[in-house]
Amino acid sequence: MLALAVTVLIGVALFVALGKDPVRGLQVFFWEPIKTPYAVGELMVKATPLLLIALGLAVCFRSNVWNIGAEGQFVIGAVVAGGVALLADKTTGPWIVPAILLAGVLGGMVWAGLTALLRDKFNANEILVSLMLVYVATLVLGYLVYGPWKDPMGYNFPQTKTFEKVTQIPRLMQGSRVSIGLLLALAGAAALWVFLFRTRAGFAQQVGGLAPAAARYAGFSSRKALWTALLISGGAAGLAGALEVAGPIGQLTPYVPAGYGFAAIIVAFVGRLHPVGMILSAILMSMFYIGGELAQSRMGLPKSLTGVFQGLLLFTLLACDTLIAYRIRWVAAKGGK
Repeated sequence: MLALAVTVLIGVALFVALGKDPVRGLQVFFWEPIKTPYAVGELMVKATPLLLIALGLAVCFRSNVWNIGAEGQFVIGAVVAGGVALLADKTTGPWIVPAILLAGVLGGMVWAGLTALLRDKFNANEILVSLMLVYVATLVLGYLVYGPWKDPMGYNFPQTKTFEKVTQIPRLMQGSRVSIGLLLALAGAAALWVFLFRTRAGFAQQVGGLAPAAARYAGFSSRKALWTALLISGGAAGLAGALEVAGPIGQLTPYVPAGYGFAAIIVAFVGRLHPVGMILSAILMSMFYIGGELAQSRMGLPKSLTGVFQGLLLFTLLACDTLIAYRIRWVAAKGGK
């Protein structure tokens, strides 16, 4: 809460420096996204992929496995799910929706499994490997939408054809874009809480992250922990990608990478790697997304302001942690210098 308050204060200073009304700016970021039922629905649409990806990342970070490539796993999950959706035609039944979601999960798991394999067999740094695979995933997506999957009736735009209506992720209510993905994300948060705090496997994951030597002494496998963390994280990110392309987007385009995989890192840490905390931080982060879009259209502010607020929140959180854990003292230099 202290970090959020400091972020708001810095945001006010930014609005003033840009010559904008700070009260209006705060209203756009924190009131407009919850002003109407439709706005709340759009907030949930943004929060769903952020929460799903953050839940998977929390398993990694608690296991001391630094998966920075959730964005790539999100993209590959979207690509594989989109490939299944493209198989549908007018005669396809509703069974295609579970197949799309499963394909997204498997796609994300395979992409995260590449990082696990290179770390396990060759001791490669998972930070660098997972991050570099983000760019590979983006190139794979670009190759498909500019090449073999390009819609021949799409006026030469780099996109697939619009998916059949039967592939649409079921929505929770009429007149809103909120889909069953929100329920899956909340169920995932509950499942993660049970896994981390009520199962031996979850305990083993966390011990391996906090004290590797103690984990080895207790007979917990660090290799198993590595694969478990990355596969869960990749599957969650892939599911988020599937929900995105078969939900709000409805086709594959070069703009599928929306930065959710990187923003979810902030969501995970602001939520203290706890399922309940991540639900709240995902809502906060989605407010920044929507607020940034509204600030661009209504106040003439740059779109990059969204990223500024996200970065400020993480920076102030780390600063508050440091100042809470450590006391800063000014000590005079020896010799009067």
